[in-house]
Amino acid sequence: MAKITFMGAGSTVFARNVLGDCMTSPVLADSEIALYDIDGGRLKESETIINAINEGLGNKAKIKAYLGVENRKEALRNANYVINAIQVGLYDPCTIIDFEIPKKYGLRQTIADTLGIGGIMRGLRTIPVMADFARDMEEVCPDAWFINYTNPMSILCGYMQRYTGIKTIGLCHSVQVCTDHLFNDIGMQEYKDGRRELIAGINHMAWLLEIKDRQGADLYPAIKKRAAAKTEKHHDMIRYDYMARLGYYCTESSEHNAEYSPWYIKTKYPELIEKYNIPLDEYPRRCIWQIENWVKDYKELSQTAKTKPHTRSNEYASYIMESLITGIPTKIGGNVLNHGGLIENLPAEACVEIPCMVDSYGINPCYVGRLPVQLAAMNMTHINVHLLTIEAAVTQKLEHVYQAAMLDPHTAAELSLDDICAMVDELMEAHGSSWLPKYK
Repeated sequence: MAKITFMGAGSTVFARNVLGDCMTSPVLADSEIALYDIDGGRLKESETIINAINEGLGNKAKIKAYLGVENRKEALRNANYVINAIQVGLYDPCTIIDFEIPKKYGLRQTIADTLGIGGIMRGLRTIPVMADFARDMEEVCPDAWFINYTNPMSILCGYMQRYTGIKTIGLCHSVQVCTDHLFNDIGMQEYKDGRRELIAGINHMAWLLEIKDRQGADLYPAIKKRAAAKTEKHHDMIRYDYMARLGYYCTESSEHNAEYSPWYIKTKYPELIEKYNIPLDEYPRRCIWQIENWVKDYKELSQTAKTKPHTRSNEYASYIMESLITGIPTKIGGNVLNHGGLIENLPAEACVEIPCMVDSYGINPCYVGRLPVQLAAMNMTHINVHLLTIEAAVTQKLEHVYQAAMLDPHTAAELSLDDICAMVDELMEAHGSSWLPKYK
């Protein structure tokens, strides 16, 4: 019987999806499930939902909730798998700070959880918490797999993989839905089944390097022709622009990629916001909507969790656990260190998102080779920021926070060096001792 510990279990909808997947698996259905959070109200709500799903499936799993830092080690003790879905600082106050202070300097964002100044700050306040998790795991479950879903993915996984002894894999939703979304948008749904694809790069900027039909014919010419024919405004215009100018489609959404480059959100060119249909301040809007609608959503979940059978999702976590236990291989897109030149023209210390094969021997990354030069160059603009943010968190030197922000593509395109440093100072002070250690 496996033990699965879910860190940040107050994220009820996500916990329901991932743990519901586990409870529908014949291999994992009788697992011990430990739910951990520091918010007692949200933890109780998740416990209610997970217990209802379990009851609907025959009460095979053994579920227990653990509240607060003082109970964290017990939640982790003897775990085989630790799923991480925390958000340090939540929407209020930290996300609000991450958006409003940069806005004073003329720096606008859309999501701010992966790159940009918002991604840097989220990484800096999350790494200390994950370091605590790692220390506890090294003591009470040293052989467990740490399955990370928290952003900024590359920064957090890169830290865990380089600076702790914990086996860590990073998982995102964007790899497995990338081609399906593209086919749906351009009316090529008939090619979904049997397609052959190769996706590799970094999290939120991995590239659809190859896409072929079941006979092996290249589908990119038809994809590009149909994409170019979509002249009306739509939700994915930046990724289509990538494909036209760089030659390849990207895994993560256009609202994310709008803030990942120096080209689209520019004070000097305000017309680009409308031209590319860019939703500025999108993540705060989503947060406010979710907070306002949570009571209704929780009521609906409570009513259906027991009576409506859970449908297994395409999240990788439960399939990874199954393969590690049974030895039956499965293929995933995972975030791993680029050791051994898995992607030859990215650095060894970078966290890359590539195909991995999973079986009883572990999670085994696959060799990709060289990315097209322009794609590796795009990825490097992110990796520079990832590595400097990790360096800042490890050394607690403020100069590395400045340097991470200075090298961020969007920030550098909009602000002077003096304004970048002043903005960083204001952000560090606003987050203060509640969320960040003292930097030198």
